[in-house]
Amino acid sequence: MAEKKVHTLLIVESPAKAKTIEKYLGPGFTVKASMGHLIDLPKSRLAVDVEHDFEPEYITVRGKAKILKELQVAANKAGNVLLASDNDREGEAISYHIQNAILKKNPQIQVKRIVFNEITPQAIREAVQKPGDISIPKVNAQKARRVLDRIVGYNLSPILWQKVKNGLSAGRVQSVALRLICEREAEVESFVPEEYWTLDVELSKGKTQFLASLVKYGEGKLELKSSQDVEDLEKKLHGVAFIVKEVKETEKSIRPRPPFTTSQLQQTAANRLGFTSKKTMQIAQQLYEGVNIGSNRIGLITYMRTDSTRISQTALQEVRAYLSKEYPDKVPEVPNYYSVSKDAQDAHEAIRPTMVEYTPDYVKPYLNKDQHRLYSIIWERFVASQMVPAQQKTISVDIQAGEALFRASYTITTEKGFQAVLHLLAAKETEKKLPSLKVGDVLTFVRFIREQHFTQGPARYTDATIVKALEEKGIGRPSTYAPIISVLLDRYYVVRKNRQLVPTALGRAINDLLVKSFPDVIDVNFTAEMETKLDRIEENGGEWVSMVREFYLPFRKKVDHVLETMESIKGVLDEETDYVCELCGRKMVKKLGRYGYFLACSGFPACTNTKSIPLADCPRPGCNGKIVARKKAKGRGKEFYGCTNYPACDFITYYKPLETKCPKCGWFLVEKSDKKLGTHKACINPDCDYLHSAEEGEES
Repeated sequence: MAEKKVHTLLIVESPAKAKTIEKYLGPGFTVKASMGHLIDLPKSRLAVDVEHDFEPEYITVRGKAKILKELQVAANKAGNVLLASDNDREGEAISYHIQNAILKKNPQIQVKRIVFNEITPQAIREAVQKPGDISIPKVNAQKARRVLDRIVGYNLSPILWQKVKNGLSAGRVQSVALRLICEREAEVESFVPEEYWTLDVELSKGKTQFLASLVKYGEGKLELKSSQDVEDLEKKLHGVAFIVKEVKETEKSIRPRPPFTTSQLQQTAANRLGFTSKKTMQIAQQLYEGVNIGSNRIGLITYMRTDSTRISQTALQEVRAYLSKEYPDKVPEVPNYYSVSKDAQDAHEAIRPTMVEYTPDYVKPYLNKDQHRLYSIIWERFVASQMVPAQQKTISVDIQAGEALFRASYTITTEKGFQAVLHLLAAKETEKKLPSLKVGDVLTFVRFIREQHFTQGPARYTDATIVKALEEKGIGRPSTYAPIISVLLDRYYVVRKNRQLVPTALGRAINDLLVKSFPDVIDVNFTAEMETKLDRIEENGGEWVSMVREFYLPFRKKVDHVLETMESIKGVLDEETDYVCELCGRKMVKKLGRYGYFLACSGFPACTNTKSIPLADCPRPGCNGKIVARKKAKGRGKEFYGCTNYPACDFITYYKPLETKCPKCGWFLVEKSDKKLGTHKACINPDCDYLHSAEEGEES
């Protein structure tokens, strides 16, 4: 009788990953997707037994019972099961719960765990040949994190319901991120810009003209605080000779940067490509899980959640072989190695292309525009990291003019080194070349160029800078940076404005309450310490229950105290207005809602009339309408501001009206932002020159 062939079921998280891996394995394998977590805590209650070692009450996730049953049936038919969820805490927990569910139905089934850093034929086949067991320390670290987050969320949220507004929620790590954003906003608002001026001089030698900047005058500190100061200085310099005092040449070696970690990828994609952290991770997931390249389907990058700059010896050999062929004069004698942060878990390699031969040009026909741009910076950063440094030369010229010292300089790249492979990541050289100058040369004065400036205050956080801050402060981990930002945006505690993260009135009210009542829990250092403790549980198999208990007991006492003693601010943010309800004649009240302020009838619940708050008077002559915020009816269109008399009046603008009226024409001012001026105020009237040029006017 013929021996029965052994069949193996391999379970991954996503259908895209399943589709890719299925192509690599022979007929003895079936690949199915779990679609993420199948077993988790219920949403409707705490579900953590705080009296008995914080044991979580796990249930099948709503809507996932069918998937779980299909996997159990498939496992029973196969006999062998390989669990291949992501190689991190969440992935380990997913595998752990699936294993328990399968063995509960049939204890005879052999269930093993496999891990891999990239989805390529070789990596998958090697992983299948070396199955192991589930890491219980990693599962416990995930369980501790989940229990902590549930305890904090389910104890803080009811306080917000009772004291602020129904339907609000608070999270352990998100609340700390919100605190950082609110504190930065307070710094932005309290900053008072100061005026200062700079003075350049345009000089020439022969036919070549160039600029030099004033760096010193006399022996004292140079301060030009007004146009009068500049004018006085120009008078002192009238008719003086401009003589070359010193010419210096300095050479500098610039090392390539290491391949990307998750946070560095998110920061660079935000700065270079304008991607949000969420978008970056979604596209990176697609590149990791697999893309059709001709008739082949392959994962183009390694696992995208990592805090390490380490790369494998195989990848190192491949990239050096590629460089020896394509850039033979730019390969270092020995490989470049990069130190890994002391706080890094170093569980995965850096983010790199799985096959360096798949250049951005080669894969371009198979990727959409955003996929190609993200893949390009990953490929460029990785390949450049194993090349020789670039060499630069800076020529600096000091020019004496009476008691004033001016300086002109320019930098040129003398050896491209690793920069030869950079395109999207290339730095732009904008400095103009100087003429050949030597000490004693007398230069021809052309003109002075004066420019007014204002000191710049602290910048609001962007996706890039908040991720950098979270990483530097030890808050969150590679898998959580993007979700932290998304949660704050989804809850309307924070909004994006010109790519900046700005706390809403609701976000600031919640932050004030939490910081005042729970300063220890909503503390940067405390949160970072908790992350470190979770890492220790994962790495050393530490005991998680005592860690949670140490946190819970004083936290619960504080919650009880706040519930008893804190005054409710429900309705405190409400403000009576002079607007009258057109339905019942009562006064309208300004209220803070889920998506910002709105007007509601004071006769609620008898009258349920609500409407947008007028932000300004319509500036159109003869129109008595008000300007309110609007959104396009279809989809999640961009917010704009239009007249309440529409369609009789079709005035619209995409700039939010400010409370201040233009002192020249009486129209309203708006806040604009551009690369040259940064964030600034301008009049919306196209015929008014107050703080803007005429072409920046009304959009209708």
